[in-house]
Amino acid sequence: MERTAHHFLSGMSARCFLFLCVLCALCVSLSDGACAEVDSDTEAVVGQDFKLGCISCKMRQEVVASATVDWYFKARGETEFAHIYSYDGEMATIIDERFEGRVNWTGSSKTTDLQDASIYLLNVNFNDSGVYRCFFSRTLSYMYNEHKATASKLIHLNVMAKATRGTASIVSEVMMYVSIIGLQLWLLVEMIYCYRKIAAAGDEALRASAAEYLAIASESKENCAGVQVAG
Repeated sequence: MERTAHHFLSGMSARCFLFLCVLCALCVSLSDGACAEVDSDTEAVVGQDFKLGCISCKMRQEVVASATVDWYFKARGETEFAHIYSYDGEMATIIDERFEGRVNWTGSSKTTDLQDASIYLLNVNFNDSGVYRCFFSRTLSYMYNEHKATASKLIHLNVMAKATRGTASIVSEVMMYVSIIGLQLWLLVEMIYCYRKIAAAGDEALRASAAEYLAIASESKENCAGVQVAG
């Protein structure tokens, strides 16, 4: 029996094992809702709403943490950043009167462990062009101590009269879909390959088991015949 099991396992190639590992990793990442840092768009259209994206992921997702977020803005021609908005996981405060009633939080919700600090800028105008900075102030809580950490990201926003789409944006989107389709095709091919490999290994293991059974039966028959002759 042990010999048959070993024969079956040896029939499974390292390729199938690698495929299973990749599949398990994908399932784990999807179930955990893994954080991914994505750059914000940088071109807004006047009169429309625009999402300023800002994501800062923790290095270790299992660590308990809390964070506050502050947004700053430096208009074109200005030399200093102005504090315009803050959020602590429960309450949002618009600090700069230029953005009064024009900023909505769209980041992490129902938690103080903020990793997504994205905001919506409503009714964009040309004066909103400039550099935005989102600033994370994070506290990581370990078993015996706490650690303070900060993170900062810059977004250079350009407000335009009409919507345009750069070549880089189009190419990146096409490449994203090509990568997704390619991964799905690879998974399908690997599933078929591994199914055939496992099926073949199973058939070979059954043949080996049958041969082993016949050998044992033949050996037992010979032993019985030998006992009768001796008697």
